[in-house]
Amino acid sequence: MSRTATAEKKPSNMSGYASEFMSRVTEKNPGEKEFHQAVKEVVESLSLALEKHPEYRKAKILERIVEPERVIMFRVPWMDDKGEIQVNKGYRIEMNSAIGPYKGGLRFHPSVNLSILKFLAFEQVFKNSLTTLPMGGGKGGSDFDPKGKSDNEVMRFCQSFMMELFRHIGPDTDVPAGDIGVGGREIGFMYGMYRKLRNEFTGVLTGKGLNWGGSLIRPEATGYGAVYFAAEMLSTRKETLEGKTCIVSGSGNVAQYTVEKISQLGGKAVTLSDSNGFIYDPAGISAEKLAWVIELKNVRRGRIKEYADKFKGATYTQIDPKLDYNPLWNVKAQCAFPSATQNEINEKDAKNLVKNGVYVVSEGANMPTTPEGVEVFIENKILYGPGKAANAGGVATSGLEMSQNSMRMSWTREEVDSKLHHIMKSIHKACVEASKEYGAPGNYVNGANIAGFIKVANAMMDQGII
Repeated sequence: MSRTATAEKKPSNMSGYASEFMSRVTEKNPGEKEFHQAVKEVVESLSLALEKHPEYRKAKILERIVEPERVIMFRVPWMDDKGEIQVNKGYRIEMNSAIGPYKGGLRFHPSVNLSILKFLAFEQVFKNSLTTLPMGGGKGGSDFDPKGKSDNEVMRFCQSFMMELFRHIGPDTDVPAGDIGVGGREIGFMYGMYRKLRNEFTGVLTGKGLNWGGSLIRPEATGYGAVYFAAEMLSTRKETLEGKTCIVSGSGNVAQYTVEKISQLGGKAVTLSDSNGFIYDPAGISAEKLAWVIELKNVRRGRIKEYADKFKGATYTQIDPKLDYNPLWNVKAQCAFPSATQNEINEKDAKNLVKNGVYVVSEGANMPTTPEGVEVFIENKILYGPGKAANAGGVATSGLEMSQNSMRMSWTREEVDSKLHHIMKSIHKACVEASKEYGAPGNYVNGANIAGFIKVANAMMDQGII
């Protein structure tokens, strides 16, 4: 049967298959709620594709794709500035390499556990497939918290972490990058130890410094990409970001450059947040204000509440963890860019967004919306770009960094930005075309999952049972 056959309007018995499949996944992976959530979202989207491609079911593609090819767990001992020995857990999930070497970030955060990393690695497989670049999916990290640690403590931890990880990665095997808690400082310390241990200078980590193999636009790429994707979604309704009010969560790398690109395209970003609360600046976060935020978060490592002390007219709202909603998502706007962490928008938040006029949501974070929230977006027919499509700009530019490293050359800022913009347009087109072909036009969730899955599934079919 052709792999490009057109879809029927209604699948037969696929809901039963999906339910049975999820029962097996839950039973085999007990307690891994984030992983279950990510798998369920994908499986529910694939019903029409699996109906038209029974060969995938016969070859047990889904059963194979949810099992990591390799899970690496190790201890990370290090010494703090007081001379005390500390011990953390280290992980690397090498999920799927059917279309290229494993690619995905490292996250250093106290919340890191096997479930979160498996969900991230699983999402990464489809995200990387959508980029059109030859990259498989992986993810890793540690429950180490760089917040409040000295540079020397972070260095000692990173060196210890890499002393184990180095034996499992390489430019043609697995190429990690940064994620939450892992920025230029951490990448630098890890790369230095990798280079010493392997006695070679290769492109094994992305997000490197510009003067030792990094790519221009890489820090900006995830945020830029999410805004480019929003612009593409708006173009389907013959609209642009010009004059749109935008709410952004987070205040790290992704959020910072989301704000920058919104401004460049004529929109106005009015919020930023951290784990304690959020600021609202009705005048908009200008280039000068954003430069101050970047210095606050990246250099001084301060808290976002200082913004309200610095700039007149801005207010700060502390988040009450007892609330069943986040007041940030109750601000009037047209566009929303969740750029902080997973499950930050629940059903009530989603309803508040719709009530307050938001009709574009482009996810800069990974799985920031709960399944109930996603249903609200789809029911209200808003332009909703799921993370695996909308935030793929970061890993896409990491792939461009890999290409530059392989060729021993550097592209200009304009060249990289142009390639990133083209990739985001291609991802949007793939999502739109897949959603149409498989009976759910305009549903970017189904489109992204199906388009990403088909490419990986076909590669797995071609390569046999391995």
